[in-house]
Amino acid sequence: MASRYHEVYDGWKRDPEKFWANAAKAIDWFTPFDTVFDPNAGVYGRWFGGASCNTCFNAVDRHVAGERADQIALIHDSAISGTIRKFTYAELKREVVALTSVLKNRGVQKGDRVIIYMPMVPEAAFAMLACARIGAVHSVVFGGFASHELATRIDDARPKLIISASCGLEPGRVVAYKPLLDKAIEMSRHKPEACLILQRDQLPCELRENHDIDYADAVARERAAGANVDCVPVLATDPLYIIYTSGTTGQPKGIVRDNGGHMVALKWSMENEFGVKPGEVFWAASDVGWVVGHSYIVYGPLLHGCTTVMFEGKPVGTPDAGTYWRVIAEHGVVALFTAPTAFRAIKGQDPKGEFVPKYDLSKFRTLFLAGERADPETIKWAEQKLSVPVIDHWWQTETGSPMTINPAGLGLLPVKYGSPGVPMPGYDIRVLDDAGHEVPRGTLGNVVVKLPLPAGCLPTLWNADDRFRQAYLDEFPGFYKTADAGMMDEDGYLFVMARTDDIINVAGHRLSTGAMEEVLAGHPDVAECAVIGIADAIKGQVPLGFVVLNAGVARDTGTIETEVVTLVRERIGPVAAFKTVVTIKRLPKTRSGKILRGTMQKIADKEEWTMPATIDDPIILDEITAALKGRGIGL
Repeated sequence: MASRYHEVYDGWKRDPEKFWANAAKAIDWFTPFDTVFDPNAGVYGRWFGGASCNTCFNAVDRHVAGERADQIALIHDSAISGTIRKFTYAELKREVVALTSVLKNRGVQKGDRVIIYMPMVPEAAFAMLACARIGAVHSVVFGGFASHELATRIDDARPKLIISASCGLEPGRVVAYKPLLDKAIEMSRHKPEACLILQRDQLPCELRENHDIDYADAVARERAAGANVDCVPVLATDPLYIIYTSGTTGQPKGIVRDNGGHMVALKWSMENEFGVKPGEVFWAASDVGWVVGHSYIVYGPLLHGCTTVMFEGKPVGTPDAGTYWRVIAEHGVVALFTAPTAFRAIKGQDPKGEFVPKYDLSKFRTLFLAGERADPETIKWAEQKLSVPVIDHWWQTETGSPMTINPAGLGLLPVKYGSPGVPMPGYDIRVLDDAGHEVPRGTLGNVVVKLPLPAGCLPTLWNADDRFRQAYLDEFPGFYKTADAGMMDEDGYLFVMARTDDIINVAGHRLSTGAMEEVLAGHPDVAECAVIGIADAIKGQVPLGFVVLNAGVARDTGTIETEVVTLVRERIGPVAAFKTVVTIKRLPKTRSGKILRGTMQKIADKEEWTMPATIDDPIILDEITAALKGRGIGL
């Protein structure tokens, strides 16, 4: 079908308030809003002032009262424990209401904060919705975060209560959460009044008397007593949650999400951007600890009346590179949203895609990739093996939903490899030089968004308006700074090339490491890659490449490295000064799949570095150090 994108985007530009007022009709409000947007409220303005609403009501209760009570709302698929649990909307409501009653009886009320420190279990979603039900502000901290990181978040959010579990499951190991939680509480200045602990069979823990409450016991008691807790009306501008940006050091950045704008933006995105209809099965293969888990495991699909899949496992190794196809086939998934890292891992283990034809993927329509740059080779591999559109898109924890995408629901536009699509309604995206002047199309610069930010974006940081202004608004007045570097082409497609600190300056030439990574990924033997800039006495900086080879590649690594260098010189030119590639077993990543390029650069440049809090496996950094020393780098 012909795409309606330009018509819809131009309609938003002509009358933003009319656009958002129309989108808001899809939400059930307790009282209507006085203003669609008030430019004088908050730091840069606030959305849907005067309205009252409840996010849990819109995600759960209205579907139960409507025609979805018996539809499956949530499927929990644990590839690690080999279990599947399913909950209808009616069952979801029963679980959420019982847990809400537990919270209420512990004195949790509107405005109080609750930290949720849990693995990928359904109870994590119940906890988020239970907080939303009574207007408490939840802050989900990624399960398995080190005690220090959890302690900084406890001190910033000052929660009344913490909801956690005895353990998390990783391939081949069980992670004990309780000792990490106890140590964090010991370290923090703020002390929560109690902890609600979900005991898991794989590793139960001891509960502290007069402080720890058994989750299953407490919920069962409320359910047996027939507890009923109505949804508490909150203002559209009241906070729904705080999410801390990953990898922060020192004072964490607590990104605030409001209730009204958040619901409107997510509900609109499900059909118009992701092309998914109510009643269909949507799967975001992320973690509830990250923003993707908030937006597209829990809130987006449930607001839209979909069935959402919550997956506990990995793209490879639980048990093999076919696990994603098994989940899609078994649950009738129509759209999958995951990180490019996941597909690079699958491609690395199964380069010929031999697992794909073993499963019935007939209901599967679209693959969405985001979270980091999707290199064209990975996209082309996925297109070829799956025979469905593969849609790269771009957004941030701060925005809560896509800033740019090729909108499946409005009708797909032509695909441009390397571009995460076109700006969505609400986003007037510009590219500026360091002095704040707009640059010509096709020129690399700072990617910014003209204020005001649309509904669903962060209105500020938790208790830190000045810090919000300083971090995002001061450098380019009138604009929100994304801290990404990129360019816009003549057709209005954005190309995000790197974080602004991943632009390297080689003898006065500003070069994108992302563009070089694209070339490295194009080599047939390369599964994954990263390029960093390292210090050079003559040129200031020079690029250094790292490659991980596909499973089963037996060719000489020196030959492959030479071929990769030649490719970069051919495609980008000698200006890149690209001369060195190091073959490694695996790349260091955060648990959400982002490559830790900054840490790799510090190791190569012999700078002091601290272990990133979000790292998946710290041993990889020892492997990187050894590989670099073997080449005389970082000595």
